[in-house]
Amino acid sequence: MGYQAAIFDIDGVLVDSPHELAWREALARLMAGPWAGQAGATSYTPERFTSAVYQAYVSGKPREAGASAALAYFGIADPDGRRLREYCDTKQALLLALIERGAFTAFDDGIRLLLRLRAAGARVVAASSSKNADLFLRRVSLERFGDAFTLPPGATLLDMFDANVNGHAVPRGKPDPALFLLAAAAVGALPAACVVVEDAPAGVQAAKAGGMASPLASASLTILKVRCTCSAKGTFLRPVPSSRMRPSASNTTFFGSNVQGP
Repeated sequence: MGYQAAIFDIDGVLVDSPHELAWREALARLMAGPWAGQAGATSYTPERFTSAVYQAYVSGKPREAGASAALAYFGIADPDGRRLREYCDTKQALLLALIERGAFTAFDDGIRLLLRLRAAGARVVAASSSKNADLFLRRVSLERFGDAFTLPPGATLLDMFDANVNGHAVPRGKPDPALFLLAAAAVGALPAACVVVEDAPAGVQAAKAGGMASPLASASLTILKVRCTCSAKGTFLRPVPSSRMRPSASNTTFFGSNVQGP
């Protein structure tokens, strides 16, 4: 059975959002301000909240789960949950201000891959844990892709999905596969017929747990490290060898038919 649907995470795959900046800046402000009295009892310093820590403990998870993981990592006590809520609220206010200023970048290579798959007949689903994902997608104009793809006037990236489960409530967040299973069901695809495009370890674990394929995209994502070839038979995804990309399925993924690629 060939792959029929592509499930896209958003942050780190289609846009380079300021989520990481907002999470880091929010904790820095809190530790320098209202939580300063606890600083000596924790392992936190601004320098220790690295991109590697963010990817391992926060990225790809629902808001409260990511915040809780960061607090636990740095040993910041939160016996009644108040710090968790304050951290989430501070981060969200910073993030919304950054979105309003347009302080994020769209990844043209990731968008181009999505548009090729969509044009070739693959069902495309947005599946981010973030409740803010649609805010980014709505602000990404596709006008610059009009020469290469047939797009409706004024189209944004938000318009390009057959289904959208961004921020939907599920029993458990990534690395549990619930969100991706919901995404597959939204377009009537079996999990085994789906490939998930992710940049976060928790997301790749979720895809595998759900029985889906998932090439791990680089967090910086200058390109997905995937070469997409369209033909009369369908669309082939060929992972390009790279030390920063670890395909978890076969070297060729086929969309648009029941024939597996060579």
